[in-house]
Amino acid sequence: MRNRGMFSRVKWALAVLGIASATSSGTTVKQEASLEAGRRAYEASEYPKAVQALQAVAAKDPQNGDVQLLLAKSYLEMQEHDPAIKSAERAVAIDPQNSVYHEWLGRAYGEKADHASWFSAISLAKKTRKEFETAVQLDAKNYAARQALIEFDCSAPSLVGGGEDKALPQIQQLSELDAAEGYYAAGNCRRQKKDFAAADEEFTQALKSHPKSAELIYDIGDYAVKRSQPARLLTVAEAGERVASADPRAKFYRGVALVLKKEDLEFADNLLKEYAKKAPVRSGYPRPAAAHAWLGRLYEERGKRDEAENEFESALKLDPKNKMAQEALKRLKKG
Repeated sequence: MRNRGMFSRVKWALAVLGIASATSSGTTVKQEASLEAGRRAYEASEYPKAVQALQAVAAKDPQNGDVQLLLAKSYLEMQEHDPAIKSAERAVAIDPQNSVYHEWLGRAYGEKADHASWFSAISLAKKTRKEFETAVQLDAKNYAARQALIEFDCSAPSLVGGGEDKALPQIQQLSELDAAEGYYAAGNCRRQKKDFAAADEEFTQALKSHPKSAELIYDIGDYAVKRSQPARLLTVAEAGERVASADPRAKFYRGVALVLKKEDLEFADNLLKEYAKKAPVRSGYPRPAAAHAWLGRLYEERGKRDEAENEFESALKLDPKNKMAQEALKRLKKG
């Protein structure tokens, strides 16, 4: 009887464990599904949907720093700075030694500083620099964080801890780690100082040094668009395609280059239309509104006034502050 009782208790315990295991497994599967749903929504630029899915995961797994990081990124895309800061702060609290978490907390502070009152901006700017500096100290090869720190120091006044004298040693260290990153950092610093001739030289060297970062390459592309530099834009598109062949930004910058050169306009038309349809609405990517504005310019060059007006109007529907479209429509209506 003793053995039967023991056997019964063992069976009961195994049954309970089985139930607990099944429940735990089911919970894990649901969490993974929610996390994947959050990632997919983020990649699709559906940021409110991403936040909803990620919040569900965070509620069940509050010690998951990567979930908090993706929440912070999603909130930043929505321009919701306070929730972004809270999520990034939680990520840092979960893993204080994670360089990327500190980098994105710095970015969240910086975004809020850009929209804050002067007094609040000072405090936020100081926090921004501190987080970028911590990120670099934790991982010297976190190039994104080091670039952010250098840009801060080159553009911010000493009142909030900035100063080009602080940026120069960082640029030197970065150059020793990766030549392309070093040239880009130097060029970006000159850009902040509006020394565009020097920036041109540094960015040229950066592109010649086989950069590995698509973000670096396409930021130079953004600079080249603003400076109307079609040759550089073609170099940017080629470099970007080598690094990330699936990235749609190469289409945009190549299309703009061809419009500026007034060459292969049919090809440019296709490139810009494809970009407008497929590009994510995300920081670091030209907005679809920009593609429509350049399509408007393309049609204007080809004498297709109605098509040009339609594209400029489409650009303004997506982005009412698009200056290129605003000025073009005024010009067309006067003409």
